[in-house]
Amino acid sequence: MELRAPECVSASIETLRGAGYEAYLVGGCVRDSLLRLPVHDWDVATSALPEEVERLFAPYPLSLAGEKHGTVSVQYPGCPVEITTFRVDGGYADHRRPDSVRFSQSLREDLARRDFTINAMAYDGELIDYFGGQEDLGRRSIRCVGKPRRRFEEDSLRILRALRFASVLSFTLEKRTYDAVMQCRGLLAKVSPERTAQEFLRLLCGRNAVRVLRQYRRVFEVFLPELAPMAGLSQRSPYHRYDVWEHTLHAVGFAPRDPELRLAVLLHDIGKPQCKTIDKSGRGHFHGHQEAGALIAGRICERLRLSRRMTQDVTALVRWHDVSCVCGEANVRRWLNRLGPSLYRRLLKLNRADTLAHAPAAYKRLAILKQAERDLERIEREKQCWSLDRLAVKGDDLLAYAEGPALGRLLRRLLDAVIDGTCPNEREALLALAARLAEESGG
Repeated sequence: MELRAPECVSASIETLRGAGYEAYLVGGCVRDSLLRLPVHDWDVATSALPEEVERLFAPYPLSLAGEKHGTVSVQYPGCPVEITTFRVDGGYADHRRPDSVRFSQSLREDLARRDFTINAMAYDGELIDYFGGQEDLGRRSIRCVGKPRRRFEEDSLRILRALRFASVLSFTLEKRTYDAVMQCRGLLAKVSPERTAQEFLRLLCGRNAVRVLRQYRRVFEVFLPELAPMAGLSQRSPYHRYDVWEHTLHAVGFAPRDPELRLAVLLHDIGKPQCKTIDKSGRGHFHGHQEAGALIAGRICERLRLSRRMTQDVTALVRWHDVSCVCGEANVRRWLNRLGPSLYRRLLKLNRADTLAHAPAAYKRLAILKQAERDLERIEREKQCWSLDRLAVKGDDLLAYAEGPALGRLLRRLLDAVIDGTCPNEREALLALAARLAEESGG
């Protein structure tokens, strides 16, 4: 293997070695290079102490946020390089970060503290692999360095990292690592909501996300307990062939790998367990599960401290996921007015994934969704009006007919007429309609 690092990374290594220190590429950049994947982060491990790294790279802007743990970030233009001193971690009282670190002169000691063998390789022109990481890459296996339970008890975020790698790389956990994940899963409660969300959203977008969600549901229930009642919940409907959890997993698999969309798909039926009823014929119903699900989804997003925008969008997608997206340009314009183009597109994609996860009896809905997509394309191509800012008249044009709150209501009625197709979005036609509406209201 020949690993070609960016010039700034190679220059950093040459600077360190020129000063008499050891320096190696380590971690994810080595793993991804072996897998022929794009490398996004280049990390350098060195025998130089942090103050020696600072001295050597003083001509460049430096970030010292991680200096306590041995990391100095050299801010090359457009190419930050993290340089970390070989270290041995102390105890982990909080199950997240070492209480102390001891700097070392041994690469092997530094690699031995890392989480998984596939992340514990180094490169200096040749591969350095003390723990069988290359072999595990060949097996497509995730295996802890050392004792798995100890690794997870040190830093419980590693549990989610293991599952994220399994999802993104389509790997499996070797048995001892799997057993330790299941035994230690409760420690995920020690992880901050922000870090939990970051890892989980990346996992959701992995190509193997469905298998990982299915196999490790009990792990995810530590921070998403709302998933538990979905498993085994029969739907008793000719339109469904899976229970709620399996239906959800299939829908996730049909959804594009967009974090906001996949989270919404995962949560789209989260309200069903509390809304299930059985009629006299034995058929299941879930009246009101959309609104109930939206409330639950909102609480989950807030608990994970997702952004306000993502929380609002995911909640809206869950709330509207089961509303019939009847085609026809007027109907599409109404949805655009309510949601905007970006969120409406996601709603159509969610509806498609949801439909494909139903029984074949529901597939007739796919043609309706396809027509809605075509209608949307036409509306955007023709720049049709679906919002007040696209209306051919503004408030100042209507002062002869209304003012104050009545003016706002008049604008809304004009927009509704354009959206419904009963009035063209033309200035003269809208003014004529405004005059007629004002006369009818006695204005």
